[in-house]
Amino acid sequence: QVQLVESGGGLVQAGGSLRLSCAASGRTVSNYAMGWFRQAPGKEREFVATIAWNGTPFYAGSMKGRFTISRDNAKNTVYLQMNSLKPEDTAVYYCAASRNLVTGPNRYDYWGQGTQVTVSS
Repeated sequence: QVQLVESGGGLVQAGGSLRLSCAASGRTVSNYAMGWFRQAPGKEREFVATIAWNGTPFYAGSMKGRFTISRDNAKNTVYLQMNSLKPEDTAVYYCAASRNLVTGPNRYDYWGQGTQVTVSS
């Protein structure tokens, strides 16, 4: 069993930056793909980025260039650096673990509880 805990969310002005962290426990996730998703009120959960066990990243088109996903397997932690934030980035951000490098949320086996990101205009 894997437990995931996100942190680093908060309130930021448009154009600002935040760095989210996702710490895993229970077992190593070094051989899992780790993904970030987000969900705004009244909307479906949306893929943001994922990273393979070897560090290969993949981004949703709208996030590419502004968001950077990374991982530290020694710390069992994955990160999401978010720059040039916009009000439409406001959402609860979730991290998740999957045995495969996929983008569909139903392909992820473990989920964190989420962290709120609010971007003010």
